[in-house]
Amino acid sequence: MRPAPTILHLDMDAFYASAEQAAKPSLRGKAVVVGGLGPRGVVATASYEARRLGVHSAMPTAQARRLAPNAAYLVPRFSLYRTVSDQVMELLGRLSPLVEPLSLDEAFVDLEAGGTADDSASARATGEGLRVAIRAVTGLSGSVGLAGSKMLAKIASEQAKPDGLVLIEPGTERELLAPMSVRILPGVGPATGDHLRRAGMTTVHDLAEAGEAELVRLVGKAHGHGLHRMALGLDDRPVVAERDAKSVSVEDTFDVDLHDRVRVRAEVERLAVRCVERLRAADRSGRTVVLKVRRYDFSTLTRSETLRGPTDDPTVVREAAGRLLESVDTTGGVRLLGVGVTGLADYTQEDLFAQAADARELARRDLEDHAPAVAGGEAEAAPEPEADSAEQLAARRWPAGHDVHHEEHGHGWVQGSGIGRVTVRFEEPWSAPGRVLTFRIDDPLLRPADPLPLVRESPDYSSWPASLPKSRSSDAASSGGGESRP
Repeated sequence: MRPAPTILHLDMDAFYASAEQAAKPSLRGKAVVVGGLGPRGVVATASYEARRLGVHSAMPTAQARRLAPNAAYLVPRFSLYRTVSDQVMELLGRLSPLVEPLSLDEAFVDLEAGGTADDSASARATGEGLRVAIRAVTGLSGSVGLAGSKMLAKIASEQAKPDGLVLIEPGTERELLAPMSVRILPGVGPATGDHLRRAGMTTVHDLAEAGEAELVRLVGKAHGHGLHRMALGLDDRPVVAERDAKSVSVEDTFDVDLHDRVRVRAEVERLAVRCVERLRAADRSGRTVVLKVRRYDFSTLTRSETLRGPTDDPTVVREAAGRLLESVDTTGGVRLLGVGVTGLADYTQEDLFAQAADARELARRDLEDHAPAVAGGEAEAAPEPEADSAEQLAARRWPAGHDVHHEEHGHGWVQGSGIGRVTVRFEEPWSAPGRVLTFRIDDPLLRPADPLPLVRESPDYSSWPASLPKSRSSDAASSGGGESRP
């Protein structure tokens, strides 16, 4: 534990949904749900307006629609979220060389290592300056927690939501934690929480009073020891700037089970290419290709193949995934497919290009040897893959919430599509709410477009944090050692 609250935790507020509201003036102040929109879709993020109606992350979209039938349901735009995340992480990097990203919208920062804070006053000033900078650069809000440990900084940022700052003064940890639910502690999920509840422990105070020996008896040595330390407010984990990924993977859940083998193979190949794109974006290569198949009965199978060396070649990964698929029975239908690469490295084994060619040649020979003979000596034609309906094709080409450009009407976003039509609202992040027009899905003047920046003219923060902006709030309330909100 540090003697000063110099560990900062930033958590952007309802990130995906807030970004969509910032980009779409007509949705500001309204319920917005971002996630999969099909029958098996899941909510990724809900705006605070939608949360008040009972919608939350990881909820099935079908259930969300019952709770909030009038909300705007949008398909995620990860290119926009990554761009905004890069802007936020660049600001954090100016505060310290020790920035530990947890996701696109969440990170720890060691302010002491960056020399930007060494006591409560300087930590608070830095945290408030960060919130001002984030809003100026991205147009979005973030909540900040400051404490002497990572665990408490994260708890503080949770208390600060939305759009606030909470600072926990060292020495007040136990008093702050005591009345909180055991679920507030890292590693205490529903199962562990229920187990502790049955033992009569529902608050952090109960855990601290039970003692280490009792917790070890209940949840095991490793978990019990750590749980007792956290209940006492003790957490010595450092902020780690580089966290090596152990794997890169992509997967898709299908609205309707796939039965056609050719379609399944095509989806696996498409996922393999996407996986390699992520691999290359991270400047990595991998040695082991992994295929994941979830069948119609929810049974999940994984198959893997280890190559002769690391690769980032899409042909190698695609063909390895295809070979793995041959060992999986997909007769009853497939609801999810995934392709991943593990055994990551920073270099590529060049002779794998030859390996890919060898694999193609072996596959060709095997096909010639085992192809069934028919009249005239020709091999039987492969079955045609299942054709997607016009509505499915339209939904894929014009996803709800995604950007479009019309040659006459300018930039807009898709409100929805169906029955051969696509409905577009024409507006920009800095405009007033725009008008709505409907077009044929094959209108030659309408095309997909890239997202616009959320802020029209981003201010120059090249000298930040040397000249921290003034805090938006000069008042400080008291909460766990100190709190300020706009």
